[in-house]
Amino acid sequence: MVVLQMVLLLCAGSSLATDSCSPNVNIYAELEKLKNMDERIQKLEETLAKVLSENEALKTIVQDSQNKLKSVQKENEAKKVAFSAGLLESGTGHTGPINTPKTLVYKKVFSNIGGAYDPNTGVFTAPVKGAYYLRFYGHSHGGPNMAVSLLKNGKTQCSVFAWKPTSNGNASNGVVLTLETGDQISTQLWQNTWVFDDPASYTSFGGFLIFPL
Repeated sequence: MVVLQMVLLLCAGSSLATDSCSPNVNIYAELEKLKNMDERIQKLEETLAKVLSENEALKTIVQDSQNKLKSVQKENEAKKVAFSAGLLESGTGHTGPINTPKTLVYKKVFSNIGGAYDPNTGVFTAPVKGAYYLRFYGHSHGGPNMAVSLLKNGKTQCSVFAWKPTSNGNASNGVVLTLETGDQISTQLWQNTWVFDDPASYTSFGGFLIFPL
């Protein structure tokens, strides 16, 4: 009987010891969960890095597109070239005659799209290479001859002339020229001749870009 009681006590003690050492949480299961979470975090980091890389690439594409758009807009603006101007800004009177050729400066600007005509010098400067149409008119009353030439970089291209008109002398001319960027066009009054102008702008100068080359 005593032996049986001792055996029962030993078994009860052994059971208590086992219960006290066994944890309530499954450590292996929790470690597996942590491992899975770490893998998910790593995948998220990889996905985030990929998204950031794609975003940088997208920014580069957008920037390139904006630069190309600005370049195209600039080219289109450069293709818009046209001007027209009368000789006198106001008032009435003759220019000339003088004993040397004189560049005519047209002060009354009707239009100057592209800003290639300079009303301070009377010179039109081609902003782009292309085919241009240029025309000019000359008017005078009776008296001296009226003669004006169109010049490209200082060289005569075409002219108008009226021989000592008894009343009114009128002449006009126009030409299509191939101009390089920076080529300069002006009109020149011949020596010992004159032109007349008033608010009606009888004497004028103008032109426009037909198409770029």
